[in-house]
Parts: sequence; structure tokens; C-alpha cells
Amino acid sequence: MGRRKNNTNQGSTSFNNNNDDMQQPQGSKIRFRDDDDDEALNEAADSSNLDESMCDLDGSIAGCDKVIDDSTCEPDVSFIDADDKTSADYYFDSYSHFGIHEEMLKDVVRTKTYQNVIYQNKFLFKNKIVLDVGAGTGILSLFCAKAGAEHVYAVECSDMADMAKEIVEANGYSNVVTVLKGKIEEIELPVNKVDIIISEWMGYFLLFENMLNTVLYARDKWLVNNGIVLPDKASLYLTAIEDAEYKEDKIEFWNNVYGFDMSCIKKQAMMEPLVDTVDQNQIVTNCQLLKTMDISKMAPGDASFSAPFKLVAERDDYIHALVAYFDVSFTKCHKLQGFSTGPRSRATHWKQTVLYLEDVLTICQGETIVGSMTVAPNKKNPRDVDIMIKYSLNGRRCAVSRIQHYKMR
Repeated sequence: MGRRKNNTNQGSTSFNNNNDDMQQPQGSKIRFRDDDDDEALNEAADSSNLDESMCDLDGSIAGCDKVIDDSTCEPDVSFIDADDKTSADYYFDSYSHFGIHEEMLKDVVRTKTYQNVIYQNKFLFKNKIVLDVGAGTGILSLFCAKAGAEHVYAVECSDMADMAKEIVEANGYSNVVTVLKGKIEEIELPVNKVDIIISEWMGYFLLFENMLNTVLYARDKWLVNNGIVLPDKASLYLTAIEDAEYKEDKIEFWNNVYGFDMSCIKKQAMMEPLVDTVDQNQIVTNCQLLKTMDISKMAPGDASFSAPFKLVAERDDYIHALVAYFDVSFTKCHKLQGFSTGPRSRATHWKQTVLYLEDVLTICQGETIVGSMTVAPNKKNPRDVDIMIKYSLNGRRCAVSRIQHYKMR
């Protein structure tokens, strides 16, 4: 069957993005974009993908409900054991390959947002010491150097650090940018403190790969008092979609495979979030703000949380899946900037995260799905994410209550 249509709507707000380091979830299924990357690059002049659904400074989004309860906890959500190879092996090995960095750099929303944040706010960088966490090819470090930073320390653990050094030299910035190969937690900087920490740490579902804790470690060790972390806000959202055709193709397929029952695989497939671009016309409910993270202040444990949600149907329809996406913002700029990975915004390489429900929910306009989402790093492989969703619907045509577990690998 065909892939979902790519949504390329562009908003008018000034927001955009960059992670030279993005690993594909091993257990997650990914479908790729239909649009041509070169065409997207030609549209880079105005890369903002924000629409009227984008964040306000208080973390709320027009058209989206605020978080019901932002309390954090340490949920016990643990599933299948990881194999003997460590998450660090998978993670850093994956970033030694050029294809991943090409995809990151060609994500115009992502890369142009960071470029605009830096170039349009040179007053933040002029004569400042900058730490680039997870520098990849060094693109953010080069942006900072060009914006007038006194010095930039680009830290990259993968073998891409060797290429980043060559890139810095080739562009004449060796006197401003120092590339350091190693883990943030193990290296020593030539300076005691830095004025700015910049990073593109976001993973699929915002938290996959758990690079956030590395940024927080760097913040606590090296950032000066009143220093700046860029970006400094990230928010996770949830909505619900009709997705009968694709669920049939990806999940129900296992019920009858050339005349054989392979439904045991179906159970596993249901636990694997699908990274995909969702057509905005599939959205059936409002969107719910689950969690807002203040990167400049939060503690590492705050990435584990349990948050309630209430999704209200905007029309009569069926619901086959819940969809999670995130926004990030740079609030220290002269003008609020950032980007959204939501289905109503211009597509990014993060796409959205689709969580299929065991039940097909028949919902009428105005009826609500209530529940909670619990998120935590996997205990044995902390770069992976375990998700538990409790949901219930008590409607005119459907009544259901269930708990589902997902594992993002």
C-alpha cells in the first residue's frame, strides 16, 4: 500500500532546529518521506514550521490543552532485556556513518532554526565561550564561530569527530573551534566554565537516545551562573488518529501470513512505536500537553514522568492510535524561536511517534478518552524508552479500559 501523505504545512511564527546525532530506533518501524530533499533545501529561506499550534512562553500551545498535572515520578516500566552489547556501542557506532548526518543536515527545519537562532542573536554569542554537546559534523560550532564566539568546544564521541576537525580546518576556524573526541562525562575541557551550552539532543519521541542527561551533566559541570542553554524548553504532546488502513497493513497482517497464523508477532509489533509522518486529516481529537521540560533548570530524573491526558473527539470517527510529538523553543533570543514536530507543521526527520491501540475505539464528537502516560528510560539500556499508557473510553458506541506497554528500541 502507499505511504501516508507528507504534511508540509508551514506556519508563520519564527521557530526552527539541529542534532547532528540521531539514531534510528532499532525496534521501531520507520517509513520515509515522499518529498524530495533537494526541493526542501530550495525552500530553506524561511525554514520555520510553526503554525498557530506552536508554544507560548508558558509552555502552552494555542489549540492544545495544557498539561493536567506536571508531577514527576519514577515509574516502574521495564520490559525485554537488552542483549550483551551496550547502548553506547550501538549509539556512538551509528553516528560514525555519514548517512545519519546527511539526514540531519538536510532537515531544513532543524538546521535552519539553529542557524537563525545563532545568526539573528549574535549578541548572545559575541566573545562568549560555547560548548557544543554532541557536535557531529560541527555545524552548530561553525555557526557559533561565525556569529562571533570567542571560542567553541565541540565535543563528539563518535569517529565523526575526526571529520569534524577536518571540516573546521577546511573552513578556517581552527583558531576558534576546538573539536574534542570523547564522552562529555569523561573529557576535560581546557576551561573551567562556559557561557553557553548548545546541543541538538532531541530523539524520536523527544527522549529516545536519552542524550538529554548528557546535556544536563554538562550544564551542571561547566555552565557559569546565569549561563544559557540552547534550546531551553521542550514540550511533549499527545493526540489520537484514525489509521485503519495502515494498522491493517502493519499489525493485522500477522493474523494470516500466506495462510499461517503468525499473530504471536502481532503482539510484539503492537509494542513497537512507529516513527512516521501522520497526515493532519487523520487527527480526531484535540492535542494534550503532557510534559514541559525546562532544560536550564530540570534535574536528570525529571525525564521520567507520569502525566494524565484527556483527549476530546472533534468529530465522529474511529481511533486506532495515539500520536506523540514534541516542540522545542529558544526563549533567550531577542524574538522567541523554535520549531514543532507536530502533524500540523512542516515535516522534520523526527516525524511523529505512533502508538497503536489494541482496541478500535468508536468515538462520537465531544466524547473523551481519559488516561495517563508513563515514560522512563529502560533500566538496562537507558538510551531506550519504556512507555505505559492507561486509557479508557465510556461512550455511546464504545466502552473500553486498558493498559498497554510500548518499548522504543
